[in-house]
Amino acid sequence: MNRICELLGIEYPIIQGGMAWVATAELAAAVSNAGGLGLIAAGGAPADVVREQIKKARTLTDKPFGVNVMLMSPFSDEVMEVVIEEKPAVVATGAGNPGKYIERLKEAGIKIMPVIASVAMAKRMEKAGADAVIAEGTEAGGHIGELTTMVLTPQVVDAVSIPVVSAGGYADSRGTKAAFALGADGIQVGTRFICSTECIAHENYKNAVLKAKDRDAVVTGRSTGAPVRALRNKLTKEYQRLEKEGASAEEIEELGVGGLRRAFQDGDIENGSLMAGQSAAMVHEIQPCSEIVKDYFKDVEF
Repeated sequence: MNRICELLGIEYPIIQGGMAWVATAELAAAVSNAGGLGLIAAGGAPADVVREQIKKARTLTDKPFGVNVMLMSPFSDEVMEVVIEEKPAVVATGAGNPGKYIERLKEAGIKIMPVIASVAMAKRMEKAGADAVIAEGTEAGGHIGELTTMVLTPQVVDAVSIPVVSAGGYADSRGTKAAFALGADGIQVGTRFICSTECIAHENYKNAVLKAKDRDAVVTGRSTGAPVRALRNKLTKEYQRLEKEGASAEEIEELGVGGLRRAFQDGDIENGSLMAGQSAAMVHEIQPCSEIVKDYFKDVEF
């Protein structure tokens, strides 16, 4: 049996990415009901909001689901306390090292899968007790590393013995086959699920993904040490202008405050942060999660 399916108790080895604002209880439950693993994104939300989302997901699915905790959040400690109390099946972490939480998560019976962007981090997480790692290439949306999925995945597979989920750039079953050829045990998908029927993102956001071309997912914030990939618009151009002019990290980061909410909730596709990966150019229709998941494994053996 596939190692990720066995570890997580799921039908298909596909994990829905923890996209801040986008990955709500509705989307996570829909992906889990489709046979994958849905993740609620804690993002920068306070602990009580995350608790509400977990409880809501439980009314929508009886299948395993998880929570993605962004460790850069000022609420990460409180969010982890809620997660340990509520005991979702899985915790994925991003933007930091979850080492200090791993022992308590495991004691609570929660599987831990950190998102990593280097071989060194993958080894460190295995040593710390992670159940699996998510190797995310720079093609992904949101916060990114520098290595591509194509070179990161096989190196991580060779470096650790725990299951490896490959992330970044997967838009269809061709990508799934490539991931398995690289030695991965499963895939994580974010951008494709924005354009799902169950995703509650604003229609303008979904349409921006559908209209994206191959070079529209650009990176800003490299000068701050926290690069982010999003679709090109007025906001990304302003980011690039400030970075070119040598603006301070504080000034650059201030520009992004509220950007995700403007895009996801208000539908402001010019001044909002349309986080999406390079695979956006390969997304052509809005479908139910059940169809999306099946499409990823069309003619794929796992």
